[in-house]
Amino acid sequence: MKGSPIKIVVIITLAIVALIVALIVLNNNNSEYGEEQSFERQPSIDGQPTIGDSDAPVTVVEFGDFKCPACKAWGETVYPQLVSDYVDTGKIQFAFINVLFHGEESKLGSLAAESVYKQNSDAYWDFHNALFAEQPSDDHHSVWITTDKTLEVAGGIPNIDVEQLKVDVESNTAIEEVNKDTELVTEFEVQLTPTIMVNNTVIEDPFDYESIKQAIDNALKGN
Repeated sequence: MKGSPIKIVVIITLAIVALIVALIVLNNNNSEYGEEQSFERQPSIDGQPTIGDSDAPVTVVEFGDFKCPACKAWGETVYPQLVSDYVDTGKIQFAFINVLFHGEESKLGSLAAESVYKQNSDAYWDFHNALFAEQPSDDHHSVWITTDKTLEVAGGIPNIDVEQLKVDVESNTAIEEVNKDTELVTEFEVQLTPTIMVNNTVIEDPFDYESIKQAIDNALKGN
């Protein structure tokens, strides 16, 4: 039985199956995430909502979309650890740049968030997190970002003038800020959300926290 043709065939078959599975996983990973790349400069965060020490030596930027389920997942899993390890310790400044990959709802969420930021920057992150929390977990394709929803979310946060926010959203007061973000999305060739950049480098897999840590630590050593 030691050299039986049947056993050899089984072994070869298992090896082929393992190879096919490996190729499928590799192809899926390559199609889901882009390659790590660096640009000549990092995205400008001038006028962007930020958290952390403005004099921090390293900047981390999230290109995100309020309508994107992966962005919500990243905010619930990776972001808290990033804040604990690097924002709270003064090592990085974190910024959020709006992406409008999901059309009018993405635009409306961005307009509302930017309007809150212009009205009271201290209330921005509470609104940001609360709006993401409203994203349905079972059917994110449903229409859920509406003017009424943004006002409802804002109403639960202290120091936001809801009536003024309604006027600002309906009159597109913050459209220039949203358009500025769209220009950055184009400039930095953002194709997936969330896209995470450490200074001028795009992280290949935004959910690979060890890669984010390594990029930050390398940037800190270079400062």
